[in-house]
Amino acid sequence: MTDVHPGQRVAVLVDAQNLYHTAQSIYSRNIDYSALLEGAVDGRELTRAIAYVIRADSPEEESFFEALYDIGFETKIKDIKRFSDGTKKADWDVGMSLDAVTLANHVDAMVLCTGDGDFSRLCSHLRHEGVKVEVMAFEASTAEELIDATDDFEDLGGDHETYLL
Repeated sequence: MTDVHPGQRVAVLVDAQNLYHTAQSIYSRNIDYSALLEGAVDGRELTRAIAYVIRADSPEEESFFEALYDIGFETKIKDIKRFSDGTKKADWDVGMSLDAVTLANHVDAMVLCTGDGDFSRLCSHLRHEGVKVEVMAFEASTAEELIDATDDFEDLGGDHETYLL
């Protein structure tokens, strides 16, 4: 990433569902969250690392949540919503955005790990507030408006041997 200085304070916000589904659909592999955090921090001073996850009542998810914590992520967990017609919904867009806006006064750089174009307006706002915004995601599934709204974009697919298990 460009313009990285050891004294920069950085926050890392990870949209775990977005990364998981892309890694599975393109590579049939899982994200290496330890490598992701290390790459996002890039030698800077970590202020907060938050992974936004969905509880879907699968047997291995609690150990996944514990592993994220052990790596250094604070986990924010939301239960999946099930509707009477059988559809399911779960996303952290509003929660992740609110946390980013709240953290903006406490960091120099914000790393968003998501390819969701809904965050492009958030990136523009953070940049307007003087925060350097970096996005780490798979370019193949990242919204173009999100890439355009950042200061720096790192394609996880370009280094998938580092970022995938």
